[in-house]
Amino acid sequence: MAEKGLFCGLNRPADPQNLSEMEKKHIPVIDCPEVVKAGEPFKVTVRVGEVPHVMEEGHHIQWIDLYSGSNFLAKVLLTPAFTRAEATVTLVKAGKHRRSTLRALERCNLHGLWEGTKEIEITGGE
Repeated sequence: MAEKGLFCGLNRPADPQNLSEMEKKHIPVIDCPEVVKAGEPFKVTVRVGEVPHVMEEGHHIQWIDLYSGSNFLAKVLLTPAFTRAEATVTLVKAGKHRRSTLRALERCNLHGLWEGTKEIEITGGE
């Protein structure tokens, strides 16, 4: 059976405890507090890869999207040679839910769409 192509859907780590070199360069890493207070702003930084991804004309990250679960929060468009594969946004979470999964999606022009996630806890609020 043929292996799935990188442009055939969303790429996720096969084994999160043992990442391949390709996964280390492409899976978005979400950096933010693990516990946030409802209604208070907090910063979320998404960088592409544990190992920095190149941003050259022929090989680069085109954009980074950030979601809370399936709810879209932000999109950052990147330009090769002039930007790094990283984005920081300020979020405010409501207190309706006690836990949330932040999801970052990024698209590499050569290696397709990749996803990274991080669970956060929301305290206070409703």
